[in-house]
Parts: sequence; C-alpha cells; structure tokens
Amino acid sequence: MYGSWSGRRARAGAVAAGAVLLLAGCSSDDGKDEKPAVSRQPRGDDPYWVNPEGNAARQAAAYRKDGDDKNAELIKKIADRPVGEWIGPDNPGAEAKGYTEAAAKADRDALLVLYNIPHRDCGQFSKGGAADGNAYRAWVDQVAAGIGDRRATVILEPDAVLHLVDSCTPQEFHEERFDLLKGAVERLKRQPNTKVYLDAGNAGWSQPDALFDPLRRAGIDKADGFAVNVSNFYPTAASKEFGQKLSAKVGGKHFVIDTSRNGNGPYTGGDPKENWCNPPGRALGEAPTTQTGAPLVDAYLWVKRPGESDGECRGGPRAGEWWPEYALGLARATK
Repeated sequence: MYGSWSGRRARAGAVAAGAVLLLAGCSSDDGKDEKPAVSRQPRGDDPYWVNPEGNAARQAAAYRKDGDDKNAELIKKIADRPVGEWIGPDNPGAEAKGYTEAAAKADRDALLVLYNIPHRDCGQFSKGGAADGNAYRAWVDQVAAGIGDRRATVILEPDAVLHLVDSCTPQEFHEERFDLLKGAVERLKRQPNTKVYLDAGNAGWSQPDALFDPLRRAGIDKADGFAVNVSNFYPTAASKEFGQKLSAKVGGKHFVIDTSRNGNGPYTGGDPKENWCNPPGRALGEAPTTQTGAPLVDAYLWVKRPGESDGECRGGPRAGEWWPEYALGLARATK
C-alpha cells in the first residue's frame, strides 16, 4: 500500500518537558547566562535556534564525559544544527512558549512541528492525535498563544494532506480534516511573526496532480507555503523539482525542504514497503540554511530529528525515541 510512494513516515514524539528543559538550559544556578555547548551558524545563513538541551547535544556531552571524543565529534554534526521541535499533546502552550522564548533570547527563530491531527498516521507506528476536532482546535489555539509575537516557523501536520489522497485516511474523516487544517493555518497566521508551511509529501509521490486541489482545500492560499520531504530521504534536487511543480499549481507558493537524512538518497534494498523505516546506510543532508540559491525554496530544514527512530523496525525503539547507534550511523556516512 505504501511502497508505491515511500510516504508513510513515523514522527518524532512529543518533548514532554520541553519548556522546563529549555529554561533550565538557558541559565545557571547563580542566575548568570551559560554559553550553550553547541555551535551555531551565522544568522544570515541559518536563523534557526539550536537547542542546547536536545538529544544530540546531551549524547555528545555524555560521550565526552566518558572520554569518547571520537563519537562526541560525530554526534556534534547533529547537535550543532537546528532541528524541529515537535509540540506534544499535553502542554502545547507551555512548550511553544518555552521554545520560542529560548529562541528569542538567542536572537533566533524557533522551528516547530505540529503533528496532532485526529486519526494521525492511519493507526500505524505514530498513531494517535487529538481526540476530536474540537480538541484539535483548542490545541492549536494554545500553541498559537504560546508563540505569541515571537518569531517561529511552523511545519503543519506531516502526512495529513497526503493521507487524504492515498486512501489511508477513511473517507468519513476527510471534510473535517480539511476544515481543521485550514483553520490551523488561519489561527497560526494571526500571530504576527509566525510562518506556516503545510506538509505536501515528497518526490516519491507518484501522482502529484492529485495534491493540488487538496492543498487548496487545506488552506495553502493563507499559508506561507508548503514543506516537502519531511522525514523522508529523497535528494534535494529531486525535492526541489517536485516542489517547483507543486508551486506552479498552487499560486507560486514558496516551499521548504527537509534535508535532515537525504545525504545518500532513499534506501532501495529489502522490502519496498519498509524502505522508509530506519533504513540503513543513510546520511545527513545539507545543513539547515535559508541561503538555498533557489528563489522558491525558502530554506533547507532538519524537520525530522536525525537519530530519532522511525518506529519499531530494524531493531529500532518506538517512533520518536532517541537511538544513538542510528545517529552515529548517519554521522559516519555523511561526506
């Protein structure tokens, strides 16, 4: 069912104590600011915030504490880059506020991912989501309030549109989902400094013409643009071509590309239906940047958090859990 487009993707889980961790990582016990144990690029090249309390940063610190400088340096290839912060279901306002406040303090933009649509992931590894439409609207409202007037880029609901056109999400949920996505775009865009990119699949999707009308019904006209290749592995050139074709059909909208794990392209061995799940031999892709050299491509982003599992396949832990062995593999394979 999914092998034809390599599109089913497990999502990173919620950061349950996000706001607490962020605030703890920004100041020391004596009240003086601490320098984060991560590096960052010039703001002009990459304006996004690097979380000094992220999984990769903690892993690098643990390796260094154990005297394993070699693996610490490998993991720093991930730790020093901004990655998406996936907002959890229970404390959305506090998490959004914590992340955006920490980013603002560093004069950076927050990169947030909203993944809580009802009937999420068609009951697969990342099944779940809000209990119903009203719960989802309330959740989005809390996220927006948490962001406030701080700078944030939001990747909205990976797979939600694509699963409306691939027969994965049952027909009886379609109208509500379109309404929820359109409403989420409109609510988030009420925040003065929030950009919203609606997920629009990947270059492996075999029927791009089927996406145009669903994207319109999901509110692409009010969004800043769309995102492609989220949590997937298609090369940047292919993703750019795919995005340009979509853009031409949806009013010339700009887009962003997830380059987090596309350094070696998609995996082609084994069962095609499982190529999306923790594939071996993959590599980190282009570093996050807004300097893409392509007028329609606003940024290369690491939306998927490299080193976090796609699901319980190939020996991996649950979807969204940190997997240091896989993170090391990505880093080692990166040219």
